[in-house]
Amino acid sequence: MFTGLIEEVGTVHNLQKGKNSMILTITCSSILNDAKIGDSIAINGVCLTVTSLSDHQFSVDVMPETMKSTTLHELKKGSKVNLERAMAAGGRFGGHFVSGHVDGTGVIQSMKKEENAIYIYIQVPDELIKYFMMKGSVAVDGTSLTVFDVKKNSFMISLIPQTADDTIIASKSPGSKVNIECDMIAKYVQNLMHPQTNGIDESYLKENGFM
Repeated sequence: MFTGLIEEVGTVHNLQKGKNSMILTITCSSILNDAKIGDSIAINGVCLTVTSLSDHQFSVDVMPETMKSTTLHELKKGSKVNLERAMAAGGRFGGHFVSGHVDGTGVIQSMKKEENAIYIYIQVPDELIKYFMMKGSVAVDGTSLTVFDVKKNSFMISLIPQTADDTIIASKSPGSKVNIECDMIAKYVQNLMHPQTNGIDESYLKENGFM
């Protein structure tokens, strides 16, 4: 479990690519202070498991499904990435509930600076837009953000200077792809309202003595 509050921007040190998989090595400066093999670290919002580490580097395995459904396959040596360790049980909880399980990728449509804010519209697949609402939450490349507008197949976020400085989002441009994780609570509510139960509903449970 993550919060969407990015702790550090790291740099891709090396990529060992297979046909549909990858070993990714990241250089960073601070988040490995208490890390160990087996820990979870989110890279651009994707929860991955540390397989090896040193004082300033760690490696993760990226499996075919993750390569296919996220933007990690677009990374190159030298790419900057958002990093967040899994939330500590005794830590202060900011941001929102982020699982690190990306729902899909979006494409930045436009970026506009207005006073101290950067307004960004992001197009998402049609099947994801139902999870967005005004003042709801979304994780973009792992960064917890508030939704300020929703259109037919896109939504808008606004970056404050702190977020622009501490994450990679402001360095992107229209046409760039980003990882999208929709609000976990919205997904649960949507599933409860429209369950994929293969005919198992409240009437079925009552008729068969489960309620």
